[in-house]
Amino acid sequence: MRKFLFNTSVLGAIFGGVTALRETIRGPRDWRIILIWIGWGISVALAVGTVIRNNEEAEQARLDDADYDF
Repeated sequence: MRKFLFNTSVLGAIFGGVTALRETIRGPRDWRIILIWIGWGISVALAVGTVIRNNEEAEQARLDDADYDF
């Protein structure tokens, strides 16, 4: 869980959600609000996917290094 909380892309996506929420509260209710939330959802998905992929790559590299230690 810590790897998600301290990742800058995830933090950026969270703060983007705060901005989207403020715009939803203050802004006009039209089609742009939907696009704001879709964009936020995409940015969260990309951030989480990047963290997962980086973690998998680091784990694979660790396993590859362990194969050579005998």
